[in-house]
Amino acid sequence: MSPATQQPSAGKKEGSGPTFSPTNVTVIFVLGGPGAGKGTQCERLVSEFGFRHLSAGDLLRAEQERPGSQYGDLIRDYIKEGTIVPMEVTVALLENAMKDAVKEKTHDGDGDGDGDGAGAGKGRFLIDGFPRKMDQAERFEAVVCPSRFVLFFDCPEDVMQKRLLHRGETSGRADDNLESISKRFRTFVDTSMPVVEYFEKQGKVVKVDATPDPDHVYAVTSRLVHERLSS
Repeated sequence: MSPATQQPSAGKKEGSGPTFSPTNVTVIFVLGGPGAGKGTQCERLVSEFGFRHLSAGDLLRAEQERPGSQYGDLIRDYIKEGTIVPMEVTVALLENAMKDAVKEKTHDGDGDGDGDGAGAGKGRFLIDGFPRKMDQAERFEAVVCPSRFVLFFDCPEDVMQKRLLHRGETSGRADDNLESISKRFRTFVDTSMPVVEYFEKQGKVVKVDATPDPDHVYAVTSRLVHERLSS
């Protein structure tokens, strides 16, 4: 599943249809401002529902450190500036990770319906921190897989900033500093909120107030996800 397993490519030609069918593969986009708690909630959803959690940010950070990556310096510069990496790179990394996960399940050959695969050639994915722009959303759904819905963690900026500065004391992440955090907030509002609004108009957004403590947030999240998957 690591991005090191294969070099990201520009992907398939437009018009050839998505790689995965939503009949076999369930994709939930997970969005929220930086520090909204997406990663924490995703970990718990994986444990309860058996999703495979793919973090766009983690894949990008791993790719920038991968020896011989043609995208390493480019990704590093974009992350430092708090701006969005070109969609072709991010979509290719996600598609590769999904292919690896589905292939892994297919090779297991158990078909018992457990875990992220739910049988050969199938998969259930939480894609965390993606899509961050409309072009990413459109490209992913056209060439990889249409999403089931968007899980949106809504949180005030002052709460997110406090969480990120606290995390920055130990995370070692280059973007967990006040300057980068401010840039990331602006980027989210300007480019990612239109994505949320776009899917909301389609009735595909499950919105959760991410201000309370993680246990409270998860109780609400679990209930809403269960209801949406059962519908």
